Amino acid sequence: MSATPAPVLALIAGVFTWTLTALGAAVVLARRDFPRPVLDAMLGFAAGVMIAAAFWSLLAPATEVARAQGARPWLVVTAGFLLGGFVLLVADQIVPHLHPFMKPPRAEGISTQWERSTLLVLAITLHNVPEGLAVGVAFGAAAHPLLGAGTEYAPAVALAVGIGLQNLPEGAAVAFPLRQAGVSRAKAFWYGQLSGVVEPVAAVLGALAVASISILLPYALAFAAGAMLYVVVEELIPEAQQSGRADLATVATLCGFALMTMLDLALG
Repeated sequence: MSATPAPVLALIAGVFTWTLTALGAAVVLARRDFPRPVLDAMLGFAAGVMIAAAFWSLLAPATEVARAQGARPWLVVTAGFLLGGFVLLVADQIVPHLHPFMKPPRAEGISTQWERSTLLVLAITLHNVPEGLAVGVAFGAAAHPLLGAGTEYAPAVALAVGIGLQNLPEGAAVAFPLRQAGVSRAKAFWYGQLSGVVEPVAAVLGALAVASISILLPYALAFAAGAMLYVVVEELIPEAQQSGRADLATVATLCGFALMTMLDLALG
């Protein structure tokens, strides 16, 4: 695996995570609705996966690289982390989007007359950009001399697997509201999988960025972590708990965190 360039591996991983988004959306081809308790559990699980991934696969390596570069880890990691969250905050205020299961449904970002389907896709796309970047940066980090130069791809693989698992409910989160609104099964599936197309692109860009400018590596790792945590706190956890099943969503979050931690420690 070490002979394969990191951007190529990042592309493969991005296609994998996109495929699982499509699998989640594909459930709409067989069902018109999705059991809300199952969705709450899946969203909580996704939140746990992303929280664990932010630390084990992104913040911990960022600290290690910053220290190896002779920088102040506390400054580099904190700056990158906060910048990642701030960029997502700005994007959330600007990009028109509609959270799939918010009640009452309300569009956010700049006012627009775009169709509901477009706004739903953009909402999940906002999730997927930092996820794709995180995968790409993780593979770029694994190829960096300070982290073994290609000998430690297992944590990046674990991150891709974890993000892929949490993409399953995201595909469904776009497809099912559209289906319930009267959109055909095929069209609902198309829009559901479309929300994940950005992940392979973002993954390649992330890998290329850290490969081209190595000084960016710890900042990029922390940036991706901050962006992912923003998505978790601002969207995934509120959506998982708004139907009144807080205990179910919380237990699922713990399970997601535990699984991602296990994957990272076992593979890494």
